[in-house]
Amino acid sequence: MNFLEEGLAKLNFSKNQIVRIAPLMENYADEILLFNGAYNLVNASSRDEIFVRHILDSLSAAQEIFRVAEKISAESAQSQSVNAKKNESEKITIADIGSGGGLPGIPLAAAFPQFNFVLVERMSKRCAFLENVRALLGLENVRIENSELEKIPHESFEIATFRAFRPLEKKMLSNLLAVLKKGGALAAYKAKRKNIVEEMRLANCSSYNIIALDVPFLTDESAEEHERNLVLIEK
Repeated sequence: MNFLEEGLAKLNFSKNQIVRIAPLMENYADEILLFNGAYNLVNASSRDEIFVRHILDSLSAAQEIFRVAEKISAESAQSQSVNAKKNESEKITIADIGSGGGLPGIPLAAAFPQFNFVLVERMSKRCAFLENVRALLGLENVRIENSELEKIPHESFEIATFRAFRPLEKKMLSNLLAVLKKGGALAAYKAKRKNIVEEMRLANCSSYNIIALDVPFLTDESAEEHERNLVLIEK
């Protein structure tokens, strides 16, 4: 079974998209395996495990993130002259905060070449890995930022993603929202819904949406154990 290609199909990527994305993600998985021992990038020891637990997991929110990006783009276009053409610097920019080994930023950037991506990572050696991956995969829409979240200028991005299953506490949430432009959105990959509700209460966040995610081959047969959700918070 080809977990990657079948998983992409289950996530509603078109045949043309799968033909383009799959080879990039295969090369990406190989690089993770090659450097994982030295850089501690992911908790996985095989290609298929990386495909399911990390790449397909990252792409399970792709359509929702695309919808949010298109909405922001449309609202931005309305505020511009009808004849004004969006140039490269005015593209939607999506940040992957605490990118680590590039998840979800690298898979999302491969899926959506029409958007700019900034992978924010504080560890220099992981940034070196990300630079290597960016060059190897030819992802011209990706930039690596070796920085801590707190040092990123405010209102830098339209969308920020955050894939970590540690609690989203008040200070961190405040810092994440600070780097978003007005009208932007935070898309946080999280696990169990009941934990999210408690986290949002403790973070004093009352306005958010929880969207259930289906990760092919992960939540299919063990939905309760491997529950995945995306938390959307608009600024």
